[in-house]
Amino acid sequence: MTRQQLVAQIFQKKSYLCVGLDTDITKIPKHLQSHPDAVFEFNKQIIDATKDYCVSYKINTAFYEALGVKGWEAMERTTNYIPDTHFKIADAKRGDIGNTSTQYAKAFFETMNFDAITVAPYMGADSIQPFLEYKDKWTILLGLTSNKGSADFELQRVIQQSKVGVESAELALDVASHKTEFLYERVLRKASEWGTPDNLMFVVGATQADEFTNIRTITPNYFYLVPGVGAQGGSLKEISEKAMISECGLLVNASRAIIYASEKEDFAQEAAAIAQQYQVEMQQYIKQ
Repeated sequence: MTRQQLVAQIFQKKSYLCVGLDTDITKIPKHLQSHPDAVFEFNKQIIDATKDYCVSYKINTAFYEALGVKGWEAMERTTNYIPDTHFKIADAKRGDIGNTSTQYAKAFFETMNFDAITVAPYMGADSIQPFLEYKDKWTILLGLTSNKGSADFELQRVIQQSKVGVESAELALDVASHKTEFLYERVLRKASEWGTPDNLMFVVGATQADEFTNIRTITPNYFYLVPGVGAQGGSLKEISEKAMISECGLLVNASRAIIYASEKEDFAQEAAAIAQQYQVEMQQYIKQ
C-alpha cells in the first residue's frame, strides 16, 4: 500500500483508527474457546464488525507465536482475511544484522504479505535497510514508546550528534557545556536519513503526548503509529491536536479497548460500537 492509497482511505472513511488484533486465546469469549480454530474465528468476527470504522489492523505476532504452528497458521489466515483496502501491520519488533533482517523482511513482506512491520533500531542502519528495500512496503521504527521503561534509554540525554567522536575527557566537559538531546531524538533524526516519508513510519506512544510537538518538528512529514490510546490512558484529542498534518500522518492503535469490549456472545457488536466511537471522534479532528 502506497502513502497515497493510505491517505485516500483515511479521508474516505474519516478515520485513522488501527485495530490491534493482539488476540490472547485465554481472553476471548468462553463460547469460542472450544472452537477448533478459535483465534481466527474471533479475529474474523472482529474484522467483520470493525472494518467500516478503521483503516488498519495491527497483529502483535507474539500472541500467535506463543501458540506454535497453530498460532502461525491463525496469523496467516487472519492476514489473508483482512481486506486489501486496509493497512496490515505485523507488530513483530524485529531488527538484527543484515542477512537476518533480510529473512525477516521476506517472511513478513512476501510469505505473510503484510504492508508494514515494526522494527527496533538499536543495531543501526544495516539492520533496517533490508526492510526499506521493498517497494510499497513500510518499516515502522520504534521512536518513543509508551511503556515506563522508555525512561531507561529513550529519554536519556546524550551529546548532540555533532559532538560524537570526541575523547572521553572532552565528552565529560561537553555534557555541561554543549547542547544535549534525548536518545529518541537522535534515533528519529538518524533514521530519517535511511528512509523517506513514503516507506518509513515511527512508533510514538500516546502516553508521551508532551513530546509530540517536538517529534513533529524533527519528523514533519512522517506517519506515526500511535499505541497507548484506550486501556493505557492516552488522549486521542491531545495527540490529534499536536501531531496531525495535512495528510493526517497518524495511525492510532486501539487493541484491548475494542477487541475485549465484551466477554459475551455479543463481543463483535460491542467491538463495532467502540470502534465507531473512535471513528466519530476522529472525524471531528480531521475536519478541523
